[in-house]
Amino acid sequence: MATSNEPKLISGNANMPLATAIARRMSLHRGMSVGLVDARVERFNDGEIFVEVFENVRGEDMFIIQPTSNPANDNLMELLIMTDALRRSSAARITAVIPYFGYARQDRRTKARTPISSKLVANMMVEAGIERILTLDLHAAQIQGFFDIPVDNLYASPIFALDIMSQFKGSMADTMVVSPDVGGVARARELAKRIGAPLSIVDKRREKAGEVAEMTVIGDVTGKKCIIVDDMCDTAGTLCKAAEVLLENGASEVHAYITHGVMSGPAVARVTNSVMKSLVITDSIAATDAVKNCPNIRILPTAPMFAQAILNIWNGTSVSSLFETETLSPIYEGMYRS
Repeated sequence: MATSNEPKLISGNANMPLATAIARRMSLHRGMSVGLVDARVERFNDGEIFVEVFENVRGEDMFIIQPTSNPANDNLMELLIMTDALRRSSAARITAVIPYFGYARQDRRTKARTPISSKLVANMMVEAGIERILTLDLHAAQIQGFFDIPVDNLYASPIFALDIMSQFKGSMADTMVVSPDVGGVARARELAKRIGAPLSIVDKRREKAGEVAEMTVIGDVTGKKCIIVDDMCDTAGTLCKAAEVLLENGASEVHAYITHGVMSGPAVARVTNSVMKSLVITDSIAATDAVKNCPNIRILPTAPMFAQAILNIWNGTSVSSLFETETLSPIYEGMYRS
């Protein structure tokens, strides 16, 4: 049977709203309807995952949209089992679109007798039959090297730059980008360069995981509108503490731009009661009702960028072009006015 010669999208249950938005955006680009492949991803009574694809995918270029966010194990298994179903159905190529890559924090052995879970997950994905990875803001860039297949790691900083230049129009001279720790300096410097802002660092010392003992601000933030930049916000403890320290050091106001809003446990309550004026996250992880209803949290869409990246992969054209703010500006037309 002849193939459709069009990219085909399929989604698990992790972030169906994002998958639908990507399909809708691709429909605009293609000038024709692009929908999600009809399938069911369900669970048996004991929690085992069952996948059935109702459309012919033989010889097709398949893109599975599935972040491995909470519940990480369930969503990871959905991705692997969907991949196996497509491979056994003779799909020509299988690309995993993983907006949030779970287990990325375990990318090296920090102590004796600990795993490198990122490498284990990479091995599982390749063994299942995934032939290409498309993801967003990996927690550690070296994870790309854990795969023996192509990995395209997109960046949220161009989207953040567009939003910042829109939200802080007229006061850009007073803005300062802040890295919440030494490890995130490269990410913060990249955004600071895009928007032409100076850079500061909050140096933190941990007594044990999840608890911050001391924070020190490196750089003069007096009178500045500080923008904290990081790749993920889990329980928001460090983020909210950093905001307090910045204000204590003379910052006029504090905002945060975080790619992945994990928002576990008390995170939403902490952000709601925080001195931060706003927290901006992307929709790489499906937002809970609590996150959607939080008055000082905004969510930026990633569907335009992912849709274009998928089309570029399908066409065999450059994905790295999407690293530039100038390239994303027309893709996000109507959202931001210069």
